[in-house]
Amino acid sequence: MSDERVNIVQGEFAVGDKPEVVIQTLLGSCVAVCAFDPVAGVGGMNHFLLPGDSGSKGVDYTVRHGAYLMELLINGILKRGADRKRLNAKIFGGANTVKGIGEPIGQKNIDFARRYLGAEMIPIVSESVGGSVGRRLKFWPASGRAQQAYIAPPKEEFTLPYQKVGNAKAGEIELF
Repeated sequence: MSDERVNIVQGEFAVGDKPEVVIQTLLGSCVAVCAFDPVAGVGGMNHFLLPGDSGSKGVDYTVRHGAYLMELLINGILKRGADRKRLNAKIFGGANTVKGIGEPIGQKNIDFARRYLGAEMIPIVSESVGGSVGRRLKFWPASGRAQQAYIAPPKEEFTLPYQKVGNAKAGEIELF
């Protein structure tokens, strides 16, 4: 029997209750929460780009935001027969993939996931978060099993050569 693979990207979630289903994604600064009920054999994964819980005016709580995707994930699992009291969670991602940008969005995503799960009283049974490299993640929702592989950074700095046009001075533009 081979696995039935379900790929998700930013702003998506998936739920499953069959042993052969594996949900997979790639993460950088985004976070994926994997939640599951080990007794009912049902679980799911989401993949969010932004926390979406800042309360700021004008924030568009769409499918890219954790606040929205956490609701969809938990409700989707409950609809498949899970008991809220038995839910467990695993958190992945939130890497600081871009240096020098103030507070990294990855850390904000990690903090949000922890706060949200704490408020919902869903225990975090494991996590692999932070760092500076992305992750490839696989999750078997029926069992709660998770597998990750780090995505190796480039061996050397990659730069594109550019051609200088004319004698560029301060305020001028160089084309490359």
